[in-house]
Amino acid sequence: MITLIIIIYGTILLAIGIYSSLRIKTPDDYYVAGKKNGVLQISGSLTATILGGSAILGSVNLAMEEGWAAAWYLLSASIGLWILLPMVKKVNHLGRYTLTDMIGHFYGNTARKTASVIIPIAWTGIVSAQIIAASKILFSIFSLPYEYGVLISGTVFILYTLIGGQISILKTDFFQSIVIIFGITICAIFLTGNSEITVPQIFETFPFNTHFSFIDLIILLLTFSSTFVVGPDIYSRLFCAKNAKTARHSIIIVATILIPFAFILTYLGIIAADNLPAETIKNSVALVELMKHYLSGWMVGLIAAALLSAVLSSADTTLLTASIILSEFRTNDIDNKNSLKRTKIIIIITGVISMLISLKISSIIGMLLLALTFYSGAFIIPLIAALTGLKINKKMSVPAMIVGGIVALTGKLIFSIGHLWWGNWIIIVAFAINFILLKTHSKKTLNNLTI
Repeated sequence: MITLIIIIYGTILLAIGIYSSLRIKTPDDYYVAGKKNGVLQISGSLTATILGGSAILGSVNLAMEEGWAAAWYLLSASIGLWILLPMVKKVNHLGRYTLTDMIGHFYGNTARKTASVIIPIAWTGIVSAQIIAASKILFSIFSLPYEYGVLISGTVFILYTLIGGQISILKTDFFQSIVIIFGITICAIFLTGNSEITVPQIFETFPFNTHFSFIDLIILLLTFSSTFVVGPDIYSRLFCAKNAKTARHSIIIVATILIPFAFILTYLGIIAADNLPAETIKNSVALVELMKHYLSGWMVGLIAAALLSAVLSSADTTLLTASIILSEFRTNDIDNKNSLKRTKIIIIITGVISMLISLKISSIIGMLLLALTFYSGAFIIPLIAALTGLKINKKMSVPAMIVGGIVALTGKLIFSIGHLWWGNWIIIVAFAINFILLKTHSKKTLNNLTI
């Protein structure tokens, strides 16, 4: 039953993707789906992208360690979107294909080229996180060896992204977002009705506990929440909207959806931790094991399809975004067939590199947060400064990006690998250094843009 549901679901997605690819007439269609999409398409794609496999499985796994405080993971994403809301009009007006277009507009061509290298490096790590998630799901459902899962999922991600670009991604993301929301919600409802399941009260571990402190929240807001304020994947969705009003309404819808979902996923993780044997979930995906233990075959198949949908939605968006940005390194004018061919070649290369990384690192949330810490340390301060018209020295933008990213990543590695608490303070210092460099010898304010 599980296999049949996944095959049927995969066939539907493939059919939608192929049909959508037939509508590609220009590079503009491939990069931003013609920039003519409505609220349903944009909000559906945003939801599916944010609720990727790494986010869902990561939230559940964090809940097993941090209790109800793990809800901050997706709550911080919602907070980031609400902060972005006042800037949506400017973002939609200035953006063409990628975030690096905006960086070039604000800071010049050297900064654009620097970003065109740094961002794909970070986003390759995020693609790897999706491959890791998919491989673990396949292991839990079919007992497929992890290495085979990496090969299969990575190949599927590459091929699907190549097929139809943003047009097919937006079409399937809307469908996938419905499956994700419906599947996870139904799972929580069914488990709530089971009298055998016990769950601790929310006030016992939320908002903070011994495993998640106030400082941990600050770090999460700096390195994760901030990427929803100025993140390449988020902006790639907004650039596809037909106008600023559509983009704004989509942000409101998704930011609202994430709030209850943060607690639903945390709830499922707590159930798994408190009601499943430790040996059962040690080397498997806790959410899948939870479903297999308590739900019927068709329900497991539905949730499995939802999980794989979540992974695919994030992977294809992330892979395409990274590849378009890297394609812009040579020139920001990529609205031509040669650039489109180059982008497709980069998709393959980036996908293969992500697969190789996934074979060496198997921690979903660890891989994701490493990549986002590097990105946030480099770009959050410069981009927010630009969007808000803060008085800074634009000539210092490149040193600020490079130093900020490296210092933030160093702090994350010290904290994650060395388990030294002061690594978090280095991350905070990275943002301060970035800001200080931008303010060095500041002589004039960024040009105020009128929209």
